Amino acid sequence: MAGFSLDLGPAKEPLGFIKFLQWIFSIFAFATCGGYSGKTSILLACKNAINVTWTRDFSYPFRLSKISFGPLVKEENCNNTWDSPSYLVGDFSSSAEFYVTFAVLVFLYCIAALILYLGYMHLYRGAGKLPLIDFIFTVIITFLWLVSTSAWAKALVDIKASTGPGIVMGNNFCHSQSPFCHFNEIRRMGSLNVSVVVGFLNLILWAGGAWFVYKETNLHSPPSSASPNATSSQSPPGM
Repeated sequence: MAGFSLDLGPAKEPLGFIKFLQWIFSIFAFATCGGYSGKTSILLACKNAINVTWTRDFSYPFRLSKISFGPLVKEENCNNTWDSPSYLVGDFSSSAEFYVTFAVLVFLYCIAALILYLGYMHLYRGAGKLPLIDFIFTVIITFLWLVSTSAWAKALVDIKASTGPGIVMGNNFCHSQSPFCHFNEIRRMGSLNVSVVVGFLNLILWAGGAWFVYKETNLHSPPSSASPNATSSQSPPGM
C-alpha cells in the first residue's frame, strides 16, 4: 500500500487551490456567526426623575425568547408598575446552529481533502472510486450551503426585527405606557451580515469547484479526436 507522499503540485491546480479557498471561507462562516455578541437597549423616559436605560446582551445561538426586560422596582420605573418580565420574540438557535455546525464540518472535510490531494494524489487519481465519492460529497455540500445560508439569512432578518425598534411596540408594558419607553440603540450586526455574504460565497465556490472534481471522475470523458485515416481503414462491404 502506497504511503504518504507530500506533493504541493495539486495546490497549484484548480482542484487543490479551490479546496484551500473553501477551507478559508468555511472558517469565516462559522467565526462571523458563532462569535457574535450584541446588545439592545430601551430608554425609559421618566417624568421628574432620572431616565433609566435598560441594556440586554444577546449572542449566538440567539435564543432571544429567553432574554427579558423587567421587572423594575418602583423607584426605577418612575412609579409605574412593571411586575412581570417582558421577553424578546423568537428562538433562532436552530438556523444559527445549523449554519455554524455545517461550516465546521465543511472545515474538517476540507482539511481531509487537502491531505488527500497533497499526500495521496497518486492514490486519488489511481482509484476510480475516490474522485467519485469526492464529487458526491461536493454536490451535497453545495446544496447544503444553499439551504443553511438561506435559513440563516431569514433568521438574521427576524433577529434584527426582534432586537430593533420593534421591541418597544412588541413590549406589552411599553405599548400600554407610551411614550414612556423609547428604543435606545443596538450594537451593529456587521459580522452577521458578513456571515450571510460568506455563506453565499461558499455556495459559489463549491458549485464552481464541483466541475474540477467532476473532471477527476470516470463520469467525465474528454472528447476523443477522430483519426483522419479512420474511414479509409474500414474494409469495403462484401470483403
